[in-house]
Amino acid sequence: MSMTAYEWPTAQGIHLLQDGPETAPPVLLIHGSGAAGSTWEPMVAALADHFRVLRIDLPGCGRSSEPATYAVPDQADRVAAVLDELGLQDVAVVGHSSGGYVATALAERRPELVGPLALISTGPSMAALLPQPTLVKLLSGAAVGALVWPLRTDALLRKGVAATAARPVTISDEVVDDLRRTSFRAFRAIMRANRDYIVEQSVPQRLARLGRQPLVIFGAADPRWDPESAHDYDVVPGSRVVYLAGVGHVAMLEAPDEATRLLLDFLG
Repeated sequence: MSMTAYEWPTAQGIHLLQDGPETAPPVLLIHGSGAAGSTWEPMVAALADHFRVLRIDLPGCGRSSEPATYAVPDQADRVAAVLDELGLQDVAVVGHSSGGYVATALAERRPELVGPLALISTGPSMAALLPQPTLVKLLSGAAVGALVWPLRTDALLRKGVAATAARPVTISDEVVDDLRRTSFRAFRAIMRANRDYIVEQSVPQRLARLGRQPLVIFGAADPRWDPESAHDYDVVPGSRVVYLAGVGHVAMLEAPDEATRLLLDFLG
């Protein structure tokens, strides 16, 4: 049975939540840009029946401290330091959206720490990026976003997340609170770092070079990344691409049961 989530105060300034038995195989869940570990909550209970579930807030997000640099490899190094602190290796890693970039960079820099790798709604390259939903563009724009960001109400934060979904979603007060903690400066820096990472080399190219065989889950109605771009991962030998019908960008909120079943099957 799963345990109640408890916080682990890491020396890296990274906020960490753990669920499930400490003796179970570990799985690390990495959220996307400007989000937080709390966004995975709808999937945690089922995963924690089988795994020691680790959820982090990436640097500058949620309850984690801001770093000196948001470069994706540097974010991966901070995550690696947390796993070292916990004494873990061969951890199953699941990344959502740009969290998949940090997961990939972690496998690049510390391959011994990463076991099975799964990516959910992780855009493979900048060529796959779609025109963004209006509210997302408004909140992330350099000029208007800086003015709107401090004025975000709970309702606006919920609308911002819902704008990336294709199904109705329930967004908890905890998620809203965590989203509010990320500063506009941090969010903009994270977005620039993510772009730099996939411009340098696409995620499928990186994974093929590493010899990884990821599970790639994509919403068939993703409004942020062209759903057809999921097949860019076909160049990775042994990869498996799965579409979720009628699902947008946030499968953990839109289709948590379907996404969890796919992960449990993949992770065995």
